[in-house]
Amino acid sequence: MLNFTVDRTKCNQCGQCVFDCPSRIIELADDRRPFIRPENEERCIQCQHCLAVCPVAAVSIFGRDPARSLPLTAGSFPDVEKMIALVRGRRSVRRYRDENVEPALLQRLLAALSNAPSAINRRALTFTVIDDKAVMKKFRQKALKGLEEAGKAGRVPSQYAYLMQAVPAWTGEGVDMIFRGAPHLLVISAAPESVCPQEDVNLALASFELMAQSAGLGTVWCGMAKMTLEVLPELKAAMGLVSGHYYYAMLFGVPAFRYARTVQRDDAARVHRVQI
Repeated sequence: MLNFTVDRTKCNQCGQCVFDCPSRIIELADDRRPFIRPENEERCIQCQHCLAVCPVAAVSIFGRDPARSLPLTAGSFPDVEKMIALVRGRRSVRRYRDENVEPALLQRLLAALSNAPSAINRRALTFTVIDDKAVMKKFRQKALKGLEEAGKAGRVPSQYAYLMQAVPAWTGEGVDMIFRGAPHLLVISAAPESVCPQEDVNLALASFELMAQSAGLGTVWCGMAKMTLEVLPELKAAMGLVSGHYYYAMLFGVPAFRYARTVQRDDAARVHRVQI
């Protein structure tokens, strides 16, 4: 049951909820009040567009009170100059302070992350997070010890041979080549039956990165962490990651230093304009 309701004392019969519904299941009754036929309810993708688009907060769905949604006004979003500065100034951070991120801040980021776009609005993602630097320290030690043992046993595939440089760097020099001394790790995963599982994962991580860096945190996409988990399936299982699921990892924490300016690479991508 969608529990689609319309407050008749507020509804101005504008029809925006009808026109904006991606599944086209909202109709106008003879009195121009929106409704959904019971036989069409299963086609709903749970996007809540109807609740969001209503200018007078008359529409509710799934029991959600529109009054509890954040209002969106002309100044709700950062302007284009700030967004451009964020994209240009975002850096991959590989040096972190030895401190935990404020738990309340992390909770806010993860809650907002549930709103990241996903194919057909499935939102079938799992956020696996190490939110305590003490746990991250144990995880780091277990991972590097496991790599050392896997190397001695010849269980490291050739495509991951580069990982083995991390073992002597850690044991001999105390250098963390894989996890960069980061206090936290976020792994986002999606089941293979999702419509676009890897794309959903990547979109969520990109959203987390921009929010985190806006909050003053540092982040880095960590392919070496994923390689490590592939080499050590027992560590992957210990994290609760399901075999066969798509996933990727991101390190994050309070950066050890700040960048003073953006780089200059606006011409790094080739722009191809289509003319038909």
